Amino acid sequence: MQITRRAMLGAGLAAATGHLAAQSPWPAGRPIRMIVPFSAGGATDIAARLVGQVISESLRTAVVIENKPGAHGVVGISEVMRAPADGHTILMGSIGTMAINPSLHEKIPYDPNKDFAPVSLVTLTPIVVVVNPSALPVKDMRELVRYLKANPGKVNFASAGAGNSGHVVPEYFKSRTGTFMTHIPYKGESAAMADLVSGQVQIMFTTLLNATPHVKSGRIRMLAVTSRQRLSDYPDVPTVAESLNMSDFDVGAWQALYAPAGTPTEIVNRLSAEVDSALKNPAVVKRLAELGAGPGGGTPARLAQFQRAEQERWSKVIRAANIKAD
Repeated sequence: MQITRRAMLGAGLAAATGHLAAQSPWPAGRPIRMIVPFSAGGATDIAARLVGQVISESLRTAVVIENKPGAHGVVGISEVMRAPADGHTILMGSIGTMAINPSLHEKIPYDPNKDFAPVSLVTLTPIVVVVNPSALPVKDMRELVRYLKANPGKVNFASAGAGNSGHVVPEYFKSRTGTFMTHIPYKGESAAMADLVSGQVQIMFTTLLNATPHVKSGRIRMLAVTSRQRLSDYPDVPTVAESLNMSDFDVGAWQALYAPAGTPTEIVNRLSAEVDSALKNPAVVKRLAELGAGPGGGTPARLAQFQRAEQERWSKVIRAANIKAD
């Protein structure tokens, strides 16, 4: 009988302990995996590491950045889809993975609107229009449009590959201005920039991070920025909108945080609040500005609305330009 009572007492304690463990607040000391579906060093990876470090300190748990590149982001995204929806595996997505891929590919193994819970917009990255002044003798956007119309088919623009922001943004520009340029896709941003600097191609629509060293050296010229506002570090560089009298021209790249669909709402909201807080951290804001990016933030609902608007915009551009994945 004594053994039975002890066994019952032990079982009761085990059940109580298990119940308390189940009720432990997230993240309960467990590490959080933040999957980046691209290689290290790019804009999405940088955004993940900046925000991840601040979130880690706030939650007092490790945020481990894992780069899972491949297939336009599909490799990393698929891993997040298969992960438990418990807040311990999250995704740093981008304009490419969540807004462009659905229209670029005939079939992709995920639905960005159904398979993921939006958490928060993280960064907004304006695109800058840069030219090789030796290969393309224009000094501003008005001159560029005039030159393109006078020389159809003679100007080539480079990008890091078919379907990325460096490809679809100039296609959008072409459709808005009635101009023509030939797309030359490369295997990565560095190869494309190298050929712009050498004059093999004449123009690129790229991020400030990629353009800055060559702009400062004088090897390429920055004509404009595609965002609604000028860049704080380049106040003399106008926007495309003001240069061409297109008040609604406001496009760029972006990164955003997601969790697997089905992640508890309280975890999603907590993550969103943590991102919002991180993006107000002076060190994060300063570093983003140095990279030519601005902080996002906002609620999961705001990200969901923003994402659908971006999908609609870029699906029209992709269909009109008949853009195909490489």
